[in-house]
Amino acid sequence: MRRQRGLSQAQLAHPELSDSYVSLIESGKRTPTPAVLELLAQKLDCSLTYLINGVTTEQMREIELGLGYARLAMENGEVVEARTRYAELLADEGLAGLPQLRQETEYGLALASRACGDLDAAISLLIGLRERDGSEISPERHIDIVTQLSICYREQGRLAQAVQVVEEILGGAVRPAWTDGLIRLGVQALAAYIERGDLLRARHFSAELVAAAETLGTPTALTLAYWEAAILAFETGCGEEAAAYFGRAVAIQSEHGEAQRYARLRVAHAVIMIETRPEEAASWRDLLMKVEKDLGESPVNPMDKMRCAVGLARAELLLGSPQKAELHIRSVLDMLDGMPEDLQADAHLVAGQTFAELGRAEEGTRELAAAAALLEPLPVTRYTSHSWLTAARILERIDETDRSVEAYQRALACAGL
Repeated sequence: MRRQRGLSQAQLAHPELSDSYVSLIESGKRTPTPAVLELLAQKLDCSLTYLINGVTTEQMREIELGLGYARLAMENGEVVEARTRYAELLADEGLAGLPQLRQETEYGLALASRACGDLDAAISLLIGLRERDGSEISPERHIDIVTQLSICYREQGRLAQAVQVVEEILGGAVRPAWTDGLIRLGVQALAAYIERGDLLRARHFSAELVAAAETLGTPTALTLAYWEAAILAFETGCGEEAAAYFGRAVAIQSEHGEAQRYARLRVAHAVIMIETRPEEAASWRDLLMKVEKDLGESPVNPMDKMRCAVGLARAELLLGSPQKAELHIRSVLDMLDGMPEDLQADAHLVAGQTFAELGRAEEGTRELAAAAALLEPLPVTRYTSHSWLTAARILERIDETDRSVEAYQRALACAGL
């Protein structure tokens, strides 16, 4: 910039600085104080931001605006749009001189990539962020990165790695002081224990997480710990315990939680209770209908709407109303593009069951075939075992005996039997 202005080092320095000091700054051998930086920006007739980062005020505004639009797209569930915007931001050369904004953009791109189902890209970005110089990343952001990395590994079926990255932080002889972020991180390890069937370890760790959350006393920590404890209780056949934990989590979120998490929690609660207390299906259907209305009145992640509609279809099937179930499942089948494969498989399974109940065996078989095609490449977990078992029962109902036997065998294999 000095050269562009046609100034010598002595002219830039005079009268406040020495030309040798300017020379040392330009050669990278001295770091100017904030006061000197301000003085140099005035003398060079540029903004302080540009002098420090090589980014003009206008460029900075554009980058911050673009980042805001990307965040908004992500919050509204427009994950493909969010991913495109984050990628465009990273391609902006101006971001190179803004390490904090670049870090936020890379993290946002990782979340959007995961939401789009590109787990390999998400993992690559997250590993890159985690391996950065510790001075560039705050401890809180480091925990967020490891939390998302654990989620990605779990969704890929790499359960040992999902646990390992968490235990690198929480598995020492002395646990760090619990925070909301560490509870969120611990919940990911607990979810991986449940997925791999390590239920004894899950029980012990869940008790520790609940105790830590109750000591911490924050709404976020309590909700997360109770929520995952409810899922564990359900998986181990303790329906009443699951209901109690969900009740506590819902009560906390109703008072202190943000709308999206509250809606997601109510859907998860109702879906599990439909299976735990099928005799109360009408009550849980009514709850899901209220949630569906709430979701329709605000910007929301399409996955939340999809889970709610699938839950409603299941409730109507239990209540002997396959015609009503079809209305819900039809809306789900229209949402499938870009959704995670496990959610797509679940939707096709419920659709297959719905058509089987309506006596439309050919359509039911087609939906089950679509579910099987999605399930086959998925990692072997308790979830895939349960899904194959559901498919086997529906195939048995529509007299597809050979395919039913095959699905039962797949369910047993996924369960390690």
